[in-house]
Amino acid sequence: MKKIQFFDTTLRDGEQTPGVNFNTEEKVQIAKQLEVWGIDVIEAGFPIASEGDFEAVQAIAKAVKKMTVTGLARCQKKDIDRAYEALKEAKDPQIHVFLATSDIHMKYKLKMTREEVLAAIKDNVAYARNKFNKVQFSPEDATRTDRSFLVEAVQTAIDAGATIINIPDTVGYTNPTEYGQIFRFLKENIADFDKITFSSHCHDDLGMATANALAAIENGATRVEGAVNGIGERAGNTALEEVALALYIRKDFYQAESGIILNETKKTSDLVSRLSGMPVPRNKAIIGANAYAHESGIHQDGVLKNPDTYEIITPSLVGVENNSLPLGKLSGRHAFITRIEELGYQLKEEEVKETFKRFKDLADKKKQVTVDDLHALMAGHTQEKAERYHLESLQLQYVSDGKQGAIVAIRDEQDETQTDSAVGSGSIQAIYNTIDRIMKQTILLTRYRIHAITAGEDAQAEVHLVVEDPQTGAKFNGVGIDFDVLQASAKAYLQASEQVKSRNK
Repeated sequence: MKKIQFFDTTLRDGEQTPGVNFNTEEKVQIAKQLEVWGIDVIEAGFPIASEGDFEAVQAIAKAVKKMTVTGLARCQKKDIDRAYEALKEAKDPQIHVFLATSDIHMKYKLKMTREEVLAAIKDNVAYARNKFNKVQFSPEDATRTDRSFLVEAVQTAIDAGATIINIPDTVGYTNPTEYGQIFRFLKENIADFDKITFSSHCHDDLGMATANALAAIENGATRVEGAVNGIGERAGNTALEEVALALYIRKDFYQAESGIILNETKKTSDLVSRLSGMPVPRNKAIIGANAYAHESGIHQDGVLKNPDTYEIITPSLVGVENNSLPLGKLSGRHAFITRIEELGYQLKEEEVKETFKRFKDLADKKKQVTVDDLHALMAGHTQEKAERYHLESLQLQYVSDGKQGAIVAIRDEQDETQTDSAVGSGSIQAIYNTIDRIMKQTILLTRYRIHAITAGEDAQAEVHLVVEDPQTGAKFNGVGIDFDVLQASAKAYLQASEQVKSRNK
């Protein structure tokens, strides 16, 4: 059994998903859960991209205890220096340096010759190696790179000190046969192939990211890169949960194992889904709501007689449980904190009092507090801590001609409250028009979705939306949770508006 390392890029490539924008506290929360899940390496961000990215990489480097923490850098010394500053307090730092090697990228994007690219690889990988013991090099767009030049670029990086080589299918172009052949070709032509960690990084543009990653493992890769739920640029990345379960269920074929704690999979998926605002499709492999549902009468009969007839994965294997939480308005502080910790959350002493109060308020309003309710409670707690603007009050009234009026009060970071009003064709439009007046902004609502966290008349509403800044074209997502749909809608829009305001400062 060979050991396959899992490299998670949810917080870097995953955040490149349109509309996804994690704040630093959310990134640290996800990073801690990824460590519990068993991830070997986390790509915490692109330190030179922004001050926010730098701070998040730095915070994760300090927060995690076991994972290797890596930062992305172009083949430029200023990028490498910035990554070093962000990662210098990590227990096990790594840098990920990349440069495109395909003819189309070199000609039209880089405007560099092959000789200039090789010189840049040699110079910058060597520079990075002077600062890091672990240096990963990626020949961007490797799957559209001439094979002989790819070998030359990889060998140059290894000679300069690279300890990990990643072969990215940057645009999701390849298929399992071709991708496996690339790794086999490198193994035949790189003398120290077995001394270097070779990694896959696949995009899902043609729906083959997981299959391609597994083909790489079959042909010598010992590390797989991807993201939770497969989120990422365009159609997304390799879904790490799919690779982890494929290696486990088909260990007879792959003869490989990972350090992933499988029963933490659903919890990890739910956290990323909630904080990213990206719902998991019901038919998604491994963690979709339909993954363990059986509609056909023949299937139902077979499963009742023996689950193995139609289930190759048991729900409990990935942490899918039908757990009615025995917590309610009579539950004490100790029971609440114990259950919160069992769900993977860590609260500081000063946070316990406020969080427990929120729980008691929730328990007073609901007949039964579920696991989903608690996840929503903690998500709301995390969001409110990070937010600089808070919804103080909301009032609606009918105006005339079918229009609605809204009066909204918002408290800012200086603890000052601003109140304004506006009208709209409906209640949501009136609320959003009012928030626009208070925030002095013009933004476009491009997506709006309501989700009931649990079933029943006492369910909490979770609103996900995406707004676009017409000046820059940048998109931002917002999430709001409340028993009242209008309150949840206002919270989500305010959260997205704050991100727009922060980015335009």
